[in-house]
Amino acid sequence: MTYVASLIAGFRRSSIAACGALALILAPMTADATPMWGPLAPANPQLGPRGTSTMHGDAGSSDATALAGPGTGAVSVAQYPLASACPTLLQGSDGLVVALCTTMLGQVPTVNLIDPDRSAFPVGVPLAELQLTKGSLLGGVYAYLDSADRLVVIDGSRHLLRIGHAQAPDGKWTLAVESSADLTSAIPTDDNVTGIAPDWNGNVWFATGAGLVGTVDTDGVTRTVQLGTGEQVHNSISTSPTATAVATTHATYQLSAGPSAQPQIDWRQEYDRGSARKPGQLSWGTGSTPTYFGPVTGSEYLTIVDNADGQVNLLVYRSATGDEVCSEPVLPPGDGGSSGANGSSGSDSGSATGSTGSGSGSENSPIGIGRSVFVASTYGYPYPTVPAGAGAAVPASAPFRGGMSRVDVDADGSGCTTVWQNQVRSSAVPHLSTADGNIYTMVRLGLDTTTPLDGFAYAVIDPDTGAVRTTRTITGTLLGDTLQMSALITADGRYMQGTIAGIASVSPAGSDSSGS
Repeated sequence: MTYVASLIAGFRRSSIAACGALALILAPMTADATPMWGPLAPANPQLGPRGTSTMHGDAGSSDATALAGPGTGAVSVAQYPLASACPTLLQGSDGLVVALCTTMLGQVPTVNLIDPDRSAFPVGVPLAELQLTKGSLLGGVYAYLDSADRLVVIDGSRHLLRIGHAQAPDGKWTLAVESSADLTSAIPTDDNVTGIAPDWNGNVWFATGAGLVGTVDTDGVTRTVQLGTGEQVHNSISTSPTATAVATTHATYQLSAGPSAQPQIDWRQEYDRGSARKPGQLSWGTGSTPTYFGPVTGSEYLTIVDNADGQVNLLVYRSATGDEVCSEPVLPPGDGGSSGANGSSGSDSGSATGSTGSGSGSENSPIGIGRSVFVASTYGYPYPTVPAGAGAAVPASAPFRGGMSRVDVDADGSGCTTVWQNQVRSSAVPHLSTADGNIYTMVRLGLDTTTPLDGFAYAVIDPDTGAVRTTRTITGTLLGDTLQMSALITADGRYMQGTIAGIASVSPAGSDSSGS
């Protein structure tokens, strides 16, 4: 999701023909006890509140959280029309949401401070906002909150910023840069930062589009290592208590900080990048932010999805050695339906599930928790445009039929097994709540051949079976397009999802938040 600003620029040029609707059949809630999922990775002491300080929930990019979402009951919906795409939504210990967005007009990266209690300020008006320097790719979207609730980001001028917020005696809120480290001597002028994450020792790791990986230590000193010739990085990076993971357009790497925080490569595993970029992906190679997970420490495995021609594979490595545990085919291009593809409760019209027969690919970070990994298809998703240099997609376009796969690592760690496939048309990065046993996402409503008339709905999925437990339509216009962006599950049970034009917030009915 590094190129949301570029997508906005192309959104206004997007024009596709008319659509229809399908009847949605949903799955019943069972009376079974909430399943136990875990463990989550250890909390990184350099981050803010657990579950809300990074785009993917934690330093290891598990896309799993100990916070409960709105659930399957009645919900209310609030809209924040910010005239910006908001791919990064984070929440600090004070309950305020820090949103890194890119404006539709001018494609300017902007930090917005939002009180999720909608009644606390006029609809759609942030408490404060701060524009950042736009880089060569119109501004990156990855950032995190540190232990002081400051947004940590590298802007287009190649400076590492820590941005705090404060309230004056008169009640007015402000956002301000509290510290800045100059990285211009380490990052070339024509390069840009695509991923950023802290390690457990206080070093800030970053990766650039041209495959440069670096650390910034607590004194502001930068050290770098160049990855393979011609390898690029188009997704964010992840950290475990002992290492940092980076996926390039050719290989998966694990690195660690050597003497004086010098980055060093621990292992490298090449993967099948296929013969070309696929429709529904933004680069030629994996679309995954590498994900740490595991049944004991929460980080003994590392996973990505490759870009193999035909059907893609979930690749699982032992993080300590880089040894491959499995290469498991996922997101089948043929009949993707099995248990969990359909179900029963709910009344929204449209189609949250696609028909059979499609290509195979994913631009999204997997969910990784315990021994389980969940992968969502983005093959054929209609991004309005793609980054410069991404290369032509083969084929040029395709229907968006969706689908998800769950894969479990065998108990003895000797291989992997596919548990279920479904046909859910997820239009956002799914997140799993270990508190309530639900997977939360947004789905695109309409026919497989997407149109500007498609709607978008909040959806809850059963991780045991893949069945849809409930949906609620959020918007019936393309301004609600979630563009495969990541959501935030807040400390008080809201599901906040960035869209191409702002933020949609889903709350349990009867909560303090107002909405429709």
